[in-house]
Amino acid sequence: MRIGISCYPTYGGSGAVATELGLKLAEHGHEVHFISYAQPFRLDGFRERVFFHEVEMEQYPLFEHSPYSLALAVAIHETAVKWDLDLVHVHYAIPHATSAWIARQMLLPGRDLPVVTTLHGTDITLVGLQPSYHSITAFSILRSQGLTAVSQFLADETVKNFGVPRDRLHVIPNFIDTTRYRRGREPCHRATLAPGGEKIVMHVSNFRPVKRVNDVIDVFAGIVKAVRARLIMVGDGPDRPRAMERAEELGIADRVLFLGKHASVDELLSCCDLFLLPSESESFGLAALEAMSCGSPVVASRTGGLPEVVTQGEAGFLLEVGDTAGMAEAGIRILSDNATWRRMSAAARDIAVTRFAAEKVVPVYEELYREVLAGCAKQTAPVEVR
Repeated sequence: MRIGISCYPTYGGSGAVATELGLKLAEHGHEVHFISYAQPFRLDGFRERVFFHEVEMEQYPLFEHSPYSLALAVAIHETAVKWDLDLVHVHYAIPHATSAWIARQMLLPGRDLPVVTTLHGTDITLVGLQPSYHSITAFSILRSQGLTAVSQFLADETVKNFGVPRDRLHVIPNFIDTTRYRRGREPCHRATLAPGGEKIVMHVSNFRPVKRVNDVIDVFAGIVKAVRARLIMVGDGPDRPRAMERAEELGIADRVLFLGKHASVDELLSCCDLFLLPSESESFGLAALEAMSCGSPVVASRTGGLPEVVTQGEAGFLLEVGDTAGMAEAGIRILSDNATWRRMSAAARDIAVTRFAAEKVVPVYEELYREVLAGCAKQTAPVEVR
């Protein structure tokens, strides 16, 4: 198949999953065309059967903001025509599903471009609920020929808030390459990150308010009262300065390292001893899954789709949003007892491999593509005149 993929190129779960999916599809022999305003952050180097098409944004004084949705629609249409795409798979409904629908309408009679839309989280639970975007979000996803959500939680929210028939939604979880996300891989940066042999506690995110990065600092402050540890903060975003200030206020700044954005997160997670994700909401929790695949127990919020990923008491502990004291106690419990840590580490890795490995999830997408194409072919098949 010749597949178009449109996603946000920035540091975050939806772009990461879209890029990894495209790369795996290319490995399976499909031709993949990424369409976005910049190269996705996980798309680097030459890959066979993988192409990138940059959306050209024209600046005009009349526009306060350039109409990206329209430029994206044109780019999807042009790519579909030039490369004869079989379908386009868009990730994050706003604006990608709308742009894909417009691109489909632009095709000449006799041509078609089925649209598969994957819902990732805040496109449904936050942005899409705003009055300015709700109706267009509902319109666009309901006109997708294939519709998926990354968790049952997100599927339920979509049905409840957007009137999508439940049988239209396929729950296909996020996935990872468990051969790359694994413990003990080289290079290992443990000696650099924790030169004193401390335990390594880690957090990876885009540092937006929903991630509650100040809670990460507070939880770690509780942990280091009982365990020798270092906190590694990976990523960047609007709340990074506040988190740095909080570490200073609590007197633990010398034990916290802010690394900024890092392309090879797998290298860092391979030596992580405990992963913290105290988010306000997570539709899935890809960062937690990546840590689990590396054998790291997780302490996180009991919210959204996280309970579908982190099995309570097996791969880690889930506590109520904002319960930083409880999360610190859970972290101490894991890190201070070697037997508990080994048991949870093994369970975390097992869950990642048996339920969320790429080789288990990517074929589900391929089967959905075939179903969508078959359905569209039936709808456009000529009717015999009797």
